[in-house]
Amino acid sequence: MDNTTRRGFLGLVPFGAAVLLPARQAIAAPEAIATGLDDACILTPQLEEGPFYIDPKLVRADITEGKPGVALGLRLRVVDAGSCMPISGARVDVWHCDARGIYSAFPGQGDTHNIDQSNKTFLRGTQLAGTSGWIEFKTIYPGWYDGRATHIHFKVFLDERTVLTGQTFFPDALNEFIYTNVPDYTGRPRQRVVLNSNDHIAADLDPGRRAYCAVKEERERYVATLTLAVDRNAKASEEVRHRPPPPPSGPLRAGVRGPPHMPPVIKDRLAALVPGLKR
Repeated sequence: MDNTTRRGFLGLVPFGAAVLLPARQAIAAPEAIATGLDDACILTPQLEEGPFYIDPKLVRADITEGKPGVALGLRLRVVDAGSCMPISGARVDVWHCDARGIYSAFPGQGDTHNIDQSNKTFLRGTQLAGTSGWIEFKTIYPGWYDGRATHIHFKVFLDERTVLTGQTFFPDALNEFIYTNVPDYTGRPRQRVVLNSNDHIAADLDPGRRAYCAVKEERERYVATLTLAVDRNAKASEEVRHRPPPPPSGPLRAGVRGPPHMPPVIKDRLAALVPGLKR
């Protein structure tokens, strides 16, 4: 990545909007955890599992398997939504697509729907939370595919119960820069048309943007952080755990049931990419 170009681009974005989300969505400070006043302790919204979940039973921190892309550390903290206390031993599964929008383990993918990644396990893994509730995965920045905004899927299990199924979303100005400048992500036959602002899952199920991660730039990587506030006493999730993937001949529409969903047209792309931009 050209640092001069990247810094010039970020300089156009007010208040670092390309990299950081509001501080209230970042890690709760110790005093906030103690008082339970920080809104990171508000229940994290349930979002659709989508068709690409499997459990390859891989307990590992590094899920890249050599996949090329921008280095990303994914830091998640599991806390109880009632007391805001960390939940030690919580199991967290994550999975996401590669730089070209491809998931492991399924056929019928890609811009031409002819890529078969059956029996592959890249960008999937499981970690168990430590005493402070933290886990961290070493991965790459996720790419995009038709019909969805940039996201990473996660599941949280307590005593074998799925207490949270969700997705975390990324700052769209940063998404746009990576997808148009970093070779591992460029060269797609068409422009992505679904952003955070017109993604039907994000807009309908997380209007308060509580599952949007905070992204920090480090020397050799980005680090995305999100607190997962769960209901410790929740019954098992009613999500469909193994929904069949879309047919190879049809468009890739992760998590969509029924006819294809037509996202609202973005009339001002720059305003949609940069929160709070007045034009």
